[in-house]
Amino acid sequence: MHAIFVQIKCEMGTAYLVAERAADELEELSELYSTSGQYDLLGKFYLGPDADIGRFVTERIQAIPGVKDTYTLITFNAFGSGRTS
Repeated sequence: MHAIFVQIKCEMGTAYLVAERAADELEELSELYSTSGQYDLLGKFYLGPDADIGRFVTERIQAIPGVKDTYTLITFNAFGSGRTS
């Protein structure tokens, strides 16, 4: 599985509706946060190794009513300390 992060800008007043729809429809969604700043939502998605990231973003995320713009971050490696708090 490959993780990508997608920042989502929503039409005014639709961020919570977009978030609910994404949570209901996108099985690849791991976590979704509301954020401040230029984008309204930040989603973490896990895609299969052969998944077409461009198609996933344009056909699945950008197709959600209320989505105005996206910015995709493709990840390479995950690092952690291995410590528990």
